[in-house]
Amino acid sequence: MKADTNIGSQSSALEALEVVVQIDDLYKSFDHNHVLNGFNMKLYKGESLVVMGKSGSGKSVMIKCMVGLMRPDAGEITIMGKKLLNLSQANLDDLRSDIGFLFQGSALYDSMTVRENLEFPLRRHSKKFATDIDEEKLVIEALENVGLAHTVDLMPAELSGGMQRRVALARTLILKPKIILYDEPTSGLDPITAKEIIILMQKIQEKYGTSSLIITHDVDCARVVSDRMILLIDGINYKVGTFKELEASDDPKIQAFFKH
Repeated sequence: MKADTNIGSQSSALEALEVVVQIDDLYKSFDHNHVLNGFNMKLYKGESLVVMGKSGSGKSVMIKCMVGLMRPDAGEITIMGKKLLNLSQANLDDLRSDIGFLFQGSALYDSMTVRENLEFPLRRHSKKFATDIDEEKLVIEALENVGLAHTVDLMPAELSGGMQRRVALARTLILKPKIILYDEPTSGLDPITAKEIIILMQKIQEKYGTSSLIITHDVDCARVVSDRMILLIDGINYKVGTFKELEASDDPKIQAFFKH
């Protein structure tokens, strides 16, 4: 089955922009379970691209391959002009400093305060900043971006699930990444809190002009934040287009994502 790559009028305008992430013919299997079967993707500079698929469709596998946490069986991943699979560990670590990753479960360190959680990436990627950086200023600035400066000395256990997600987003922002990967950003949140996270994602996109890749099964999230969408079905980019284009499709496999 061949993927449909007709991206529509709005998406055509993006083609004049720089490609910051390109995935070509990505394959990944686990024993006899073929998860990715030649997946292709382009993320343009400043774009919000949503990848939507059912549970087990390969969304998280794809994103883990993108950051070098998992090696594909075949295919090529190019990020900001660098071929990921050819990089040394040191060069991969340098590249990761330009990629923010918001994990599905927030992944805060329970034994660290909010301040210490945000200081951790600063120290791990210290080469990215001048030796005389003001850590306190960067921490407070990142927390102010998500409206949680007052939580700086609290422990993660003292925060609600939504607040933990926002702190995790602040930790992602503190390195001032060029690309942000969101893995199910609204998963496990109540509708009101999910809406707050979606609005926050929009504000961050507008303020920093980052290139954002959002992995989600949340149709409301996709409707609000996406410039384009990819439906990952049968391990391929089955359909690519704007939300309106995909929602209007009469293909039963596509319609299944938009029916409530």
